[in-house]
Amino acid sequence: MTTKTIAITGATGQFGAIALNLLKAKHANVIALVRNPAKISGIEARQFDYAKPEGQVEALQGVDTLILVSSSEVGQRIQQHKNVIEAAKKAGVKHIIYTSLLGATNENTVKSLASEHVATEATLKASSITYTILRNGWYTENYTESVPAALENNAFYGSAKTGKISSALRAELAEAAVNVALSEGHENQTYELAGSTSWTLADLAAEISKQTGKEIPYVDIPAADYAAALVQAGLDEGFAGLIAQWDVDASNGALFSEDKTLEKLLGRPTAGLDVAVKQALSH
Repeated sequence: MTTKTIAITGATGQFGAIALNLLKAKHANVIALVRNPAKISGIEARQFDYAKPEGQVEALQGVDTLILVSSSEVGQRIQQHKNVIEAAKKAGVKHIIYTSLLGATNENTVKSLASEHVATEATLKASSITYTILRNGWYTENYTESVPAALENNAFYGSAKTGKISSALRAELAEAAVNVALSEGHENQTYELAGSTSWTLADLAAEISKQTGKEIPYVDIPAADYAAALVQAGLDEGFAGLIAQWDVDASNGALFSEDKTLEKLLGRPTAGLDVAVKQALSH
């Protein structure tokens, strides 16, 4: 068992909380870095805010490995991540594991998200801290969260055409990050992390139909119409536009990869759509 101290940012977020629980289960020496330490029990929690450099160096004292979960504030990430990396350097952190984006530097990528990750990767490489960049593929949950809406609408709407999506469950990508943190030999590596199988939105609709016994077809609509429908469903206009654009990116292959590194880090293939749909229906 490793004796190094591992800290994780965003430890109350969806990804961070899973990773934190896995580290706790493995009895790792772990510190949760969170805005509100009162939300964490059973382990050491330190106050930490990506946007506030003051206090970050102190919060990172004694940390060997930092799992830097990318901030959820799209548009603010470059500066926020730079704050954390600079504080880590001052605090003497030896290794940073960063959650980036699948194919971030590819010509064909999710452009609305890629630039901030590419900038952070560059900051990390320039910091002289040993790093591991985990270019996480799309979470399967990004799509299966729409299962209830599909059942309500008797159809799964989207704009991804026949684009293949090589997603993985959030828990699988969090487990990969934990496995990297707890093992050696990942220094200065960049890993593309994609699911073992790829699927289309029509495949997802077919799996929903199969598990519910309801006929749920996939209906492909223009991105502008999809964004408008999301706004009507109560989403903020900017975010609705982003979601629709991500479908367009998927239609162009931005969410597809045949890389099997994630399988290697997990020691098994990732879960199929059947598992993800089952999880979505049980909530």
